[in-house]
Amino acid sequence: MPGHFEPLPGGGAAVALDDVEISIIRSLAVQLMEIIGPGPAEESGGDPLAELFADGPSEPPSDPVLRRLFPDAYVDPEGAPQAEEAEEQRAHSAEFRRYTENDLRAGKRENALAVIRSLDALRAAGEGGAVLKLTPEESLRWLGALNDLRLAIGARLEIADEDDSDLLFRLPDEDPRKPMVMAYLWLGGLQETLVSTLMP
Repeated sequence: MPGHFEPLPGGGAAVALDDVEISIIRSLAVQLMEIIGPGPAEESGGDPLAELFADGPSEPPSDPVLRRLFPDAYVDPEGAPQAEEAEEQRAHSAEFRRYTENDLRAGKRENALAVIRSLDALRAAGEGGAVLKLTPEESLRWLGALNDLRLAIGARLEIADEDDSDLLFRLPDEDPRKPMVMAYLWLGGLQETLVSTLMP
């Protein structure tokens, strides 16, 4: 079980984590929450009506990590569209973002918070690392958070496609990006084995 998730009888997943691994994942999840930022509830002082009627942003974020986490909904897969089509895509994307981004941000915050809480409970229960056991619902939250963490790290490393990641994997040890690349690879392994536990 060390280093990868395994299925639990009756559903869910388990993985053995040492103290360093727990600290790394927890720190990354906290940073992810900071990048995503507060939700409408925090910004409105906890007023549920204000949160209910709050519109999200209509413009894409300037931070490349947030752009990767919250991409435009309408993009021409064939490349650069004509000017009129591009303007129409921007308008549709802005409208979609306005009505969905707050919920998407809330879901990503909840996933990251679920990771933090489960790691805190694990840390409180033992010393020197322990076996993390997740319910099926917790497994899905972890899966979402691991995906977001990899997207965030990939954006910071400017990984746009598989060719970029292949080059980064061969970085010399003295390259300052090496720790982030190692985290990216490790989280990818965790994500892949967690996905396999959820397959029927």
